Amino acid sequence: MREKMHWTSKGSALLLAGALLALPGPLTAPPATAAAGPPGASRTAVTAAGASGASRTTVTAVTAAAASDPAEGPDPLDFAVVVDQSASLAEKDLARETEAAALLSQGEISDRSRATVIGFGSSEKPGQSPVNEVCPLTVADAAGRERLSACVQRLGRRDARTGPGTDFPAAIRQAVTRLTEARPATAKTPAAPKVVFLLTDGRLDVADSPEYGTDRDTRQSNGARRLTEELARARAAGVQIWPLGFGSEIDRSALTAMAEGGYRGACSDVPGSVPRMRVVGTSAEIDKALQETFAAARCARIAQGTVGKPPADLTVTIPPIATDGSLTVAKHDPKVRVTYYDPAGRKVPVRGEFDGSTFEVSGQDGPVEALRVKDPLPGRWRVHIEAPEGHRDREVAVRAIWQGRLRSDVTLDPASPRAGEKVTVQVRMQTRRGVVITDPRQLAGLTASAEVAGAGFEPFAFRLADDGRAPDAKAGDVRFTGTFTLPAGATGDLELATRMAAPGITSDRRPVHARRGPDVPVLTAGLVVDRVTVHPGGTVRGTLDVTNNDSAPHTLRLALQDQTPGAELTVAPTPVTAPAGKSTRIPFTVTLAAGTALGELGGRVAVVDTGDGDTVLDTAFLDVLVVAPPTWWDRWWKAVTGGAVALLVLAALAGVRLAARRRRRDLTGVTLELRDDGRSLHSLTIRRGQSEGGTFTFTVDEPYGAMPMLRGVRGTAASTAHVLRRTGSGELLLRPRGGGQVPVRAGEPVGLGDHELVVRGARTPSPRTRDLPWSRRPRTPRRTGPGTDTGLGTGTGAAPGTAPGAAGATGGSDTYDVNF
Repeated sequence: MREKMHWTSKGSALLLAGALLALPGPLTAPPATAAAGPPGASRTAVTAAGASGASRTTVTAVTAAAASDPAEGPDPLDFAVVVDQSASLAEKDLARETEAAALLSQGEISDRSRATVIGFGSSEKPGQSPVNEVCPLTVADAAGRERLSACVQRLGRRDARTGPGTDFPAAIRQAVTRLTEARPATAKTPAAPKVVFLLTDGRLDVADSPEYGTDRDTRQSNGARRLTEELARARAAGVQIWPLGFGSEIDRSALTAMAEGGYRGACSDVPGSVPRMRVVGTSAEIDKALQETFAAARCARIAQGTVGKPPADLTVTIPPIATDGSLTVAKHDPKVRVTYYDPAGRKVPVRGEFDGSTFEVSGQDGPVEALRVKDPLPGRWRVHIEAPEGHRDREVAVRAIWQGRLRSDVTLDPASPRAGEKVTVQVRMQTRRGVVITDPRQLAGLTASAEVAGAGFEPFAFRLADDGRAPDAKAGDVRFTGTFTLPAGATGDLELATRMAAPGITSDRRPVHARRGPDVPVLTAGLVVDRVTVHPGGTVRGTLDVTNNDSAPHTLRLALQDQTPGAELTVAPTPVTAPAGKSTRIPFTVTLAAGTALGELGGRVAVVDTGDGDTVLDTAFLDVLVVAPPTWWDRWWKAVTGGAVALLVLAALAGVRLAARRRRRDLTGVTLELRDDGRSLHSLTIRRGQSEGGTFTFTVDEPYGAMPMLRGVRGTAASTAHVLRRTGSGELLLRPRGGGQVPVRAGEPVGLGDHELVVRGARTPSPRTRDLPWSRRPRTPRRTGPGTDTGLGTGTGAAPGTAPGAAGATGGSDTYDVNF
């Protein structure tokens, strides 16, 4: 039974090796110092980024993870396929061995990975070795994949001649030693994760190995103890152990102990990515089981495609989140020919670039063919298979192995946080092409976190979420948000790295650098002192504005500093209180002594916090000029001079007003027109000097046989004449002989005995025209032209029959004066 199980394990191991190299993506790198010593030798060794259950992540791990750029393709992986051999090997297992070798050489995506294949049994007599390193650690580039394909064929049978036992300690020791070999100094590849895939039934058997003791029981006991030691060495070196057991007598507890004894780091925080054992029922299931185990270990995903015999069209789907993938076609027969079509139905090249993707086909002449694609077009891919007659009897299967390498877009708010301040972190994810992921279904199962490191505090991690709970604004918007409080001990540079992972998805974990911002001061104060000229004994005013951000009031003191020698100054009030949690304005004064010397006054006013050792919060210079007190004349000369000037101004104003009043009452230029039944009889224009005091007296002469005439009169004759008077406001009043005063409007006739009188050219606003708006100011018709008398007694009468309103025998014209 033991031999049968061992050989079945061998064939499975080869399949696992091929599956391993067929899958992309990074595993969490162990710390750079982890391999140098046991746990505890370095703090970074026990707080590696991504370690399951670890309480924090160090700067070393974050920086190492950040060194890989997603643009360079999948991160490399260092792994060992460790095969527990037995004494017999069936034909179907030999076929699986051949196909596994093809997967090993053709299916790997990263050409920076390293792989080794180790068979093991036991050493029970001279000439035997517990391990057989059939493939030394080899870089899986183009040449390396060919070498791995060939060397894996050297796995041979184990029997009584070669050591049929199961020496787990030796096998694990050999794998850990090879995986911790340093890469060449010229290599630019970052530190790679280290994984051992162990194919076995999980039963330790060193009972016949002399190196473990003198008897069977002692050998088994010592073997179990040494296995524990080798697992501890693997854990310290950052090497994961993934056991895969099959058969009818599996020791599950032993497999579980080996999975839990190695390094417990994971490529993701989701369940299933931490090393664990797996059991397979039959060898027929090994292909699927191996690929699924590897996917769990490396956070890759497998899309199962269709199966068919040539000629046929097989299909497999690559999701939008995939950035690196490999379509593996298990042909079994090298005569099968394969053609690949992208989701748009276009035939893709076997190598080179096409529509933003990079292609490379390998293994066309072998039993397994692979199309490696960088930045594949998402959707359903079609694989067309053809074969000549006689080569169409075996089923061909297609699978897609892929991984999403995403870039993070990180923002910090505030960008420069203060110690003790709450910081919000928001992350979006995008592909290598810069396409932002907006469909939450593409990130299903994703976990997100961030790590903060910096001077003055221990590194720590916190969760990011897209669940719509504060601080996240909206669930499902593919913006992962979280908060942290910057520790009070933070003193300078900060580094934040986000980590987002799910099966098949990893982020670049590129660090974001920031600096600790300045603290908000407990007290802020501002002093302002007036710049003035004062006399001895005078005062200078100032204000103190203070903001107290503390929860308790502070007592402040105003003080004078650097005073001019001999100056006696006092400041008040002092002390003053700054209330808690508010801003306050406090006025103060600086008083000069009566004997203060004349001249510029130096010194400063300062405000100090008495509760903080008289810490000076602010100062202000005294910019003051001291001058002698004024004399009586200094005090009153301006008032006396000002009074005299005021009197002169008042007198001038009175004279101006009197002159204006006289001008308003003056009737010079006013024309009187005598009418009868609308017919002009005679007109008279008042000359300068004829209207003293604003009054003009006139009479109507009616000579026998002639037209009536207007004539101005003076002296005693004026007492029996008509009187036209203008008031100070400019209003015209007419007092006919022997009658009462009546108002006169320019251009409108008023009764005058047996005749009518019309006054023209008179500016007679009523009421005060200058107070009316322009549109309401009356316009007085002004008569000009022939027939107008411009002097006393020199008027010309209108000829009988002249049209009303005419002045003289020929056409006079009416104009209008705007009255102000």
